[in-house]
Amino acid sequence: MNQLKGIKILLVDDEPNILQFLELGLQNEGFDVETAQDGFAAITAARQFQPHIAILDVMMPGMDGFEVCRMLKKTENIAVIMLTAKEEVEDRVKGLTLGADDYMSKPFSFEELLARIHARIRNHFPNLLGEVAIGPFRIDDRRKEISYDNRVLELSPTEYELLSFLVINHGLVLSKSKILDKVWGYDFGGEENIVEVYIRSLRDKLNDKEHRLIRTLRGAGYRVDLP
Repeated sequence: MNQLKGIKILLVDDEPNILQFLELGLQNEGFDVETAQDGFAAITAARQFQPHIAILDVMMPGMDGFEVCRMLKKTENIAVIMLTAKEEVEDRVKGLTLGADDYMSKPFSFEELLARIHARIRNHFPNLLGEVAIGPFRIDDRRKEISYDNRVLELSPTEYELLSFLVINHGLVLSKSKILDKVWGYDFGGEENIVEVYIRSLRDKLNDKEHRLIRTLRGAGYRVDLP
């Protein structure tokens, strides 16, 4: 059973090739997908389709992604990921001010987009996920349990949050500061070394003696590599 079936994503981009590529990829992952090629069509589609997540290109004719984001956030219970060809701080600030939940600059990898989508679902609609299969892992957010190779791991609440964050964002390099913000909270006043302690504990429980599953990238952070 695909645990992502029933989760709706609205894709909005005026470039047909990008739209088709993302639509096919997300459908293959099990999402229900609707597309639109301009802002006005996006607003209409959102009212009819009632998506959980909207992925919006910033630069579109007629009505840009910023305005679409503002209108969707005003009327819909929806998470918004903004896409832009520019990596300018002003664009990011504007999008976040209007209610965007995440931001990605083109070009980006499909794997990174999937990780961002999973994070938004987990934050906004955790009741939709139930149990999610990611490689050899199964994350049951309702029961706060993680299985690895069909074996339920004995995890503390913090270990659960840390491993969930690493696995959902597999393939991405996560710095210690980002991990501290997401798992311990931005107001955590302890030492960054606490991350190393918990990583060591997770490796022991995963029998990851050679660090092939949870990799350390010196000076950068950690990355989970899945088969």
